[in-house]
Amino acid sequence: MKIIVCIKQVPDTADIKWTENNTMVREGVESIINPFDEYALETALRIKDENPETTIKVLTMGPPQAEEILKRAIALGCDEGILVSDKKFAGADTQATSRTLAHAISAKAPDFDLIICGQFAIDGDTAQTGPSIAQHLDLPQVTYAKEVMPIHQNKILVTRETEYGIEKIKMQLPGVICMIKCDYNPRKITISGSMKAQDTQIQTYSMEDIGLAPELVGIKGSPTYVSKAFRPEREENCQFLEGSADQMTAQLMEKLKELGVKNA
Repeated sequence: MKIIVCIKQVPDTADIKWTENNTMVREGVESIINPFDEYALETALRIKDENPETTIKVLTMGPPQAEEILKRAIALGCDEGILVSDKKFAGADTQATSRTLAHAISAKAPDFDLIICGQFAIDGDTAQTGPSIAQHLDLPQVTYAKEVMPIHQNKILVTRETEYGIEKIKMQLPGVICMIKCDYNPRKITISGSMKAQDTQIQTYSMEDIGLAPELVGIKGSPTYVSKAFRPEREENCQFLEGSADQMTAQLMEKLKELGVKNA
């Protein structure tokens, strides 16, 4: 099986800073692999554990320093790293990001059976990029996945979590899976893995390399934008009711009416 894992470099800090265009400042901030993407990596590596002939390419879009997380993924056990990096990608929303990643896959890694992504990114939390990649590539997808198991006849069995409970879905390959937090922990880097990562060259491609035009990437290619970014103020305000149960009920009903709650 040939797997592509899409990962993202995210800031490892609560002190987020923003530019005048309301995009996140990433320079000079310590970065990590997005936590949900770590579960995507671990899922791919577990498939490889069961099927040693499996190859894993890890893909990210970001600035040159995003090469660090690709090296880390290789140190964990992935085989190749692909970085799409261009100043024109700056400010991309989920639509422009997914378009860029889909074009990179089509242009530079078209021979795949499965694409695995994290369901969310902690610096955006939209849960849109993975499903949008599937849409751009016209592939089936399963979201909110907790476990993946290859089965016969080029199909895969996915256990997913919904608000109604657990589902098991068979998906025809090729396809896209988006992972949430799994019941197993991501593995740690080994010394041999670190040595392999040092010797592995990361393939880097620009906007032109993957066949995209400037109006399709970055801020220009983004139909949405952040109009305002701020840290909400936390307000703790409570009032205790006193008296008998009937008296407190009457007080509560009166407060609800004051707040405009209908049928109170």
